This record gives sequence, structure tokens and C-alpha cells, in this order.
Amino acid sequence: MTRLMRTGLAGRLGVAAFLGIALAVGSPVPASDRAVVFGEVAIVDTRDGQVLEGQTVVVVDGMIDQAAATDEVEIPADAKVIDGSGHYLMPGLAEMHGHLPFAGPDEALVGDLLFLYVANGVTLVRGMQGHEEQLRVRQAIDDGQLLGPRLVLGSPAMGWGNTPEVDEAPGLIEEFAGVGFDLVKIGEGPDPETFEALRQAAEAHGLPLAGHVPDEVGLEAAMAAGMVTIDHLDNYVEELVPEDQRADIAPLWGVASVANQAQLQRLDDLVELTARYGTAQVPTMVLWETFFGGEKPGKIRRDTPEARYVPTEMVDNWEASLASLRETIGHPAGARQVVTLRRLAFQRLHQAGVPFLLGTDSPQLFSVPGFSTHREMALWVALGMTPAEVIHAGTWAVAEHFDELDRAGSVAEGKRADLILTSANPLDDVGAIAEARAGVMVAGQWLPESAIRQRLDDMADSRRDSEQP
Repeated sequence: MTRLMRTGLAGRLGVAAFLGIALAVGSPVPASDRAVVFGEVAIVDTRDGQVLEGQTVVVVDGMIDQAAATDEVEIPADAKVIDGSGHYLMPGLAEMHGHLPFAGPDEALVGDLLFLYVANGVTLVRGMQGHEEQLRVRQAIDDGQLLGPRLVLGSPAMGWGNTPEVDEAPGLIEEFAGVGFDLVKIGEGPDPETFEALRQAAEAHGLPLAGHVPDEVGLEAAMAAGMVTIDHLDNYVEELVPEDQRADIAPLWGVASVANQAQLQRLDDLVELTARYGTAQVPTMVLWETFFGGEKPGKIRRDTPEARYVPTEMVDNWEASLASLRETIGHPAGARQVVTLRRLAFQRLHQAGVPFLLGTDSPQLFSVPGFSTHREMALWVALGMTPAEVIHAGTWAVAEHFDELDRAGSVAEGKRADLILTSANPLDDVGAIAEARAGVMVAGQWLPESAIRQRLDDMADSRRDSEQP
């Protein structure tokens, strides 16, 4: 058994420093090291929105081995000690609607995009644009061969051009379950009969349904069917419009043509319905405001400095795609009304106690992995959530959603060592998670902010150098 030192923290840190194993916040620690200690740190309680001062956290083999008041903690003699005084430790954040890359011709790009999540403290991503290659990426992360967030993988979307026939649904879902997808992504397109076939097949294999609400199915039937999340506030604006006035609109984008006919009193019923079912929302507010907002694509590009971390070709495509989408949407006044109604729905659902889960639909259309999470959190605060509520939605509520509060969602013994260290209290300002971050730990691997910034700088330099004529 490893010898434990049982003196006070000051003594322990002094001994560690004398032995040459104490670390500044800026020293990297690989996951292979046996123990990492965050000493005299304040733990952010993500359940109740409180701060626990004077705590020490011991990480062993990628898990939190101890988290308690400093004088109650036993520090292994060979531990790497990070001085947490004046700092705040919280669990990593989740991206609950990611369009994950997969290992194709440019595996370096896949690694870079995954790093952008980790660099921003996003240590779990629920992939909602499934591809079988993502299964291999997940395995590489789990095996420690690739640095990235923990992945929860949705299937290829059941919608759009990939909507199965009713009799194909059971075999398709069986295949998804067999290869290891964690949920069935629902897209636009399935009619009620197809949706029910997908539901039954998914239930038989223990896979939840999540994603869009097909227009022909509608919110009530989707929630009654047990969809575990509704993403993008899908159909909330559409169903404010009388059915006969929205019968022929195109999915997703056609709503701008009828938004000015919305009847706000209908929102009461939708909110009550959602609260009754308790269906979690992943609203992806910022991206949808990019879609329907009036800001010109070129200006959005200029106002997204983090776009320098992804290839210029990708950003060019985002700009062109957004310009094209704006033409498809049309109806500028109606599009502005969509933004207004979505914000109102967000606020009313939150006031009614409907659970929210943090997600941004990255990476696409200026939603840069990780960075988009901080933009989303800031908007949620602007719309009336407290910082504690936003952090709860990205941590504790996500673990509760996945039924894994015993091993995630807070900084506590027995939980995964996916952590964010900040030098300011994120419960006062969620911006501290980005602006006062001292480092990130993912699966027990400590990445100080200096190392994160260096790799980000290298990524930006590499993009610039490779794209010069």
C-alpha cells in the first residue's frame, strides 16, 4: 500500500515541494501518473449552487479518490500537488448536441476539433449526427490513444433523406444497438407510423429517442412517446401557429413565413404539456439565432475570432452556407419573430421548471467546438438564468439525465476526474470558466491553461501557414 502522509496541508505541500513533486497550476500532468492533488481549493457545488471552501481533491487513475475538507484528506506520498488556493474546482461541462467529426482522411483535424472541446472545459459530448466511424473515435479516446471528451453517440439521423420504411425500422435499430450507438437520433421526416415503429424498436433495444420533433408527429405525441430530449426547441414556434396556416410550410426553415401569425396564448398549453412530461430541452439558442438573425454572415465571421482554430475552407463554407440558408428562410420580419418567440419559449419553459441541458450544435455555422458552449451560457444568463442554473444544466443535470450521478456531475469521491479549475468564482459569472480558467482535467489528465493556449496558438499558426499561397 502506498504510504500516506497525514500531516496538515501546509506541511504536506511543504514536503511535496521539498521532494520536487509539487506543481504550479501551469504544470502538465499525464493521466498515467498515479495521483494528482488539488490542494486548498474551493469546490463548486453544481447541485445547490454553493461553494465549499477549504477542500482538497485527490485524483487517482482518472477518478476522484477523495474530496473533502483539507484536514480530512490523506495525500499519497508520491502525489503531484497543484496549489488550488484562491481557485475554484468544478466538473467539466457537457455539449449535449454535437455534430462530431469522424476519422476520415484528415485524422489530424478530428483530433484538433476534439481538442477544442477539451480546451474549453467540455469533457462530455453527446453526438447527434451519427456515423459508424465515430465508434472508432470513441474507442480511441476510451483507450487513451486520443485526447478528447467522453462521447455518447447518437445514431445516424432517422429523417430527411434517411427516413426508413416502417418495416425497415426494427432491423435498422437492431443494427444501431449492435454496433454500439447509445441513442436514436430523430430528424425531420418520419410520419406517425414510422415514428412509432422507430419508438418500438428502440424501446426493445433499450435505446432512447432524442432530437427533432417531426412535424407530422408533433410535440405532444413526441413527448408521450418518451423522447428524452427535444433539441433546438423544435416545433415550439410552429405550434403557436394555427394548424391550417402552417400545414404546407417546409420543416425547420418555413416557420419564418408564418411566425407573425403565432398566437401567444398557445404557449401556455405547450409549456404546461412539457412540464407535465418533464421532457428535457437542449435549445441550442445561439446557433438558431445565427440561422434566423439578421446579422450578415461576414460580420458574424469577423466577430468569431475562435474560427481561426478551424480550417479556412470550413469557415468559408459556413459563410456561404449561412448566406444560402438566409435566402431559403426569407421573410426577414418573420425570421426576427422566430428569434423573439424562441426566447420567450425558453424563458417560459425555464420558469415552469422544465429541465434544460447545455448544447450548441457544434461544429457548424460559426459554432466552434467548446467556444460555442461559453457563448451559449452567456446567452442563457442574458435570458434570465442564474450562473448556478446554467452550470447545473451543463453538469449535474446531464449526469442525472444519463442516470450516472454516482460517477459524474459533481466534484465528489468516486466520480470521474473531468474537471475545470478557475481563478474566479463561476457562480458569480459564467464567463470565468473561459476567461479565468487555470486548466482542465479530462479523464485524470491535467492540462494547464498555458499548455492549452500553446496548442491553440500552434493550431492557429498551422492553419495560417498551410493556407498561405
